[in-house]
Amino acid sequence: MKRVLLLLFLVYGMASAQEYFPNNDDISARGEVVVAITNATIVTQPGTVINNGTIILKDGKISNIGSGITIPAGAVIQDANGSYIYPSFIEPYADFGMEKAKRASGSGQQYDESRQGYYWNDHIRAEQDALDFYKYDEKEAKKMIDAGYGAVQTHMNDGIARGTGMLVALNNNGDDGMRILKEESGSFFSLKRSVQTRQSYPTSLMGTLALLRQTHFDADWYSKGNSATRDLSLEALVANKNLVQFIEAGDKKNVLRVDKMGDRVGKQFVIVGGEDAYEMIEDIKATNASLILPINFPDAYDVTNPYQEWYVNLADMREWKQAPANPFLLSKAGINYAITSQGLKSPDKLMEKLKMAMEYGLTADQALAALTTKPAQILGVSDMVGTLEKGKVANFIMTSGPLFEKDSKIFENWVQGSKHVIKDRHLKDIDGSYTALIAGDTYKMDISGDAKKVSIKIDSTKLGGKIAYDGNWITITASQKDANDKTFTRMISKVSKEDRLTGTAYLSNGNEISFTATKDVEKEKDEKEKDEEKKETKTLGPLTFPNVSYGSATKPPQEETILYRNATVWTNEKDGILENTDVLVKNGKISKIGKNLSAGNARVIDATGKHLTSGIIDEHSHIAIDSGVNEAGHNSTAEVTIEDVVDHEDVNIYRDLAGGVTTSQLLHGSANPIGGRSAIIKLKWGGYSPEEMIYSDSPKFIKFALGENVKQSRYQNGVRFPQTRMGVEQVFEDYLLVHENMLIQKEKRTSAMMKKWKLF
Repeated sequence: MKRVLLLLFLVYGMASAQEYFPNNDDISARGEVVVAITNATIVTQPGTVINNGTIILKDGKISNIGSGITIPAGAVIQDANGSYIYPSFIEPYADFGMEKAKRASGSGQQYDESRQGYYWNDHIRAEQDALDFYKYDEKEAKKMIDAGYGAVQTHMNDGIARGTGMLVALNNNGDDGMRILKEESGSFFSLKRSVQTRQSYPTSLMGTLALLRQTHFDADWYSKGNSATRDLSLEALVANKNLVQFIEAGDKKNVLRVDKMGDRVGKQFVIVGGEDAYEMIEDIKATNASLILPINFPDAYDVTNPYQEWYVNLADMREWKQAPANPFLLSKAGINYAITSQGLKSPDKLMEKLKMAMEYGLTADQALAALTTKPAQILGVSDMVGTLEKGKVANFIMTSGPLFEKDSKIFENWVQGSKHVIKDRHLKDIDGSYTALIAGDTYKMDISGDAKKVSIKIDSTKLGGKIAYDGNWITITASQKDANDKTFTRMISKVSKEDRLTGTAYLSNGNEISFTATKDVEKEKDEKEKDEEKKETKTLGPLTFPNVSYGSATKPPQEETILYRNATVWTNEKDGILENTDVLVKNGKISKIGKNLSAGNARVIDATGKHLTSGIIDEHSHIAIDSGVNEAGHNSTAEVTIEDVVDHEDVNIYRDLAGGVTTSQLLHGSANPIGGRSAIIKLKWGGYSPEEMIYSDSPKFIKFALGENVKQSRYQNGVRFPQTRMGVEQVFEDYLLVHENMLIQKEKRTSAMMKKWKLF
C-alpha cells in the first residue's frame, strides 16, 4: 500500500504545478518562484563555459541559461559575481536511504532454500525493489550535498541478485514526491552473498559465478513458459532485463570474470570496480564495459618501524604509489567510467582523492565528466541531469573559483532549484597569516579552515586560541604568553577587507585598545609560487608483469622465434636422447629438431652442455585458484569450473616454473563427492591473462572425491548428505544415473526430430 500511495502522489505531483499546502521554506524551494542567478562563470558541461552567464530557475528546472538573456519580470535575482557554477555531481552506486538488511538468525549449515515461491537459492533476491526499503536520510544527504552531490542512485546492497535501484535527488528542502527522479534505474547484481540467509551455496567465487550464470539461464527458460510453478525471483529478472544491468565485481580480475559471465548469458554489465585496472588496461578495454570506479586510494603505510615494514609486501607498496594514476590511464585508454565515492570514509574525502588523481595527469574536464556527464550517460538519465541545459533538473553547485583548484570552496548546492548553503559566499575569505601589534606584543596569527580554527604566536611561543566568525564579525580569543597567566586577550573586528582586520582588543586587565592585523600577502605569494614550482605531474612508475613480487620488467614478446643450439635433447619418443642437437621454436610450438638448423631471424640461445626436455605436467594441483579451491555448498557442484577463477598472479606459478613444471591441471579440493570441472593451464609468468593460460582445446575433466572430507568427518554436526562412505557411493550412483537418463532422453528427442523432418 505504501508504494501505491507514493506512486499516486508522484503522478499528482507531475500533473499539478500548484501546491495545496503551506510552505515555510526558503522561497527558492517553492516551485512557482522564478529565480535568476546572474554574473557567474557557468560551466554547463566539461569543456563548455559561459562567461558572465545567467541561469534562470522555475519549477525546479532550468528554464533558461546563457549570457545576455532576458530575465523574466518579477524574478528573484541573486548576483553571483566572481562565483563559478557547475553541474552537481551524480553518485552512481550507493545504498543511500536503504533499510539495513537483517542478518539471518541461528547457526549451523543450511542447504535448502527458506522461501517458498522464490528462486531455489536465497542469495538470489531479484524481486527486491529499492522503493520498498527506502527512507530519505537527511543527515546522510547533507554529507553528500556538502561534497557537491545532487543525485544518487541507490539500491538494496545485499545479495548476489539484488533487484532494482532508484535515482533520488538529494533535496533536503523537498519531499519524496519530488525527490524520486527515476523509480527503477537499474537491475543490480554482485559477487557477495546475502546476509539475510544462512544458505551454504555458494561458498566460493567459482560457485557464485556458476550461480549467476545458471540464474540467467533459468530466467530465459522461465520466460518461455517452461515452468509449471511460479518463481517471483525469475519473474523479476525477466521483467527487469531491459534496465541497465549493474554488477559489483571489485578488482581487475573479477572485472574480467563478470564480463565473461555476462557474455555467456548475453548481457553487457556496467561493472563496479577496477581500482587496479591500470595493471591490465588492455584486457579491461577489450570488455567494452563501462565502469563505476571507486577512488579509495590506499593511505601511505607506516614503515618507520623496521619490524612493521616486513608486513607490507611489494604489491601493497606499488598499489599505494600507482593507484592514483588509474583514473587518468583509463581516460587515456578511452575506457568509459563514472566515479563513485563508495569505499571512502565519508563523501567529503572525494575532492582529496580526486586531487591526488589529478597529480597523476587526470584533467579537470575528465574529473568533472566522471562525476556528471558519464554517470548520467551510464544510468540513462542524460535527459534529466549531468549538464546545465534548458529543461533539465536545476542541480548545480556554486564555487568560489575553478572547481578543482587548491583553495576553491563550494558555496552552495542547488538541487531541483532549491538552495542548500554550505558556506556563506557573502562572507569574506580571511584565511591566511596576519601580524597584529597589541599592547607591545606582536601577535602572529594563522587563520585557516574557513575561519574555523586559529593558531596564534607571540615571538616563538604558541598560544591557545579560538575563533568565531559570523556575519562578517570575527572574534579571536588568545591565551597569554605567560603559561601561568590564565586570562585571555580578545580581539573583535568587522571584516571589511580581506587583507586587514581592524577592531578592538580587550586586554586581560579590562583595557580596550584599537588593533589592526595585516595579512602577510608577500608570504602567501611566496608560498603559492613554491607550490607552483613543486607542482609536477607524477607518473605511474615502473609496472611489472604481473605487478607483484618477481614480476617481469617487460611483457614477454608474443610468438617469438627461438633457436636452441647444440643441446642434449630428451625427446621422450622413440628417437631417445639426441646429442648436440638444435631445436627451433616458432609461434610457441616446436618447428624443427635437427643439427645445424638455419637461424634466420630467430633469437639464438647457446645450449651447449645443457639438457632440453619437455616440461613437467602436474596432473593434480591446487595452485593459481582464486577465492576458494572448494565449492562445498552442495554434495554435487558439477556446474562450477576452475576455469572461471584462474589466478594469473599466484606466485606459485613462478615457483613451479622454476621447478620445471609447464602444465598443470587445477583441481578442486575434496569438500564434496563431485567438485566440478578442472582447468588445464599453461604456466605462464609475465603479464598473461588467465584466458591466455587456459588450454582452450583441452579435454574437460571433472573432480570426484572419496575419503573422510566428503562425508564431513571434520564437522561435529554435519547435516549434509552423505555422512558415510556408503552414502558417497550412492551420491555417485544417483547423479550418474540421472545424467545417463538425461542423455537417453536427449537422444530420443533428437531421433524424433530427425524423423519429423526426414533428416535420415
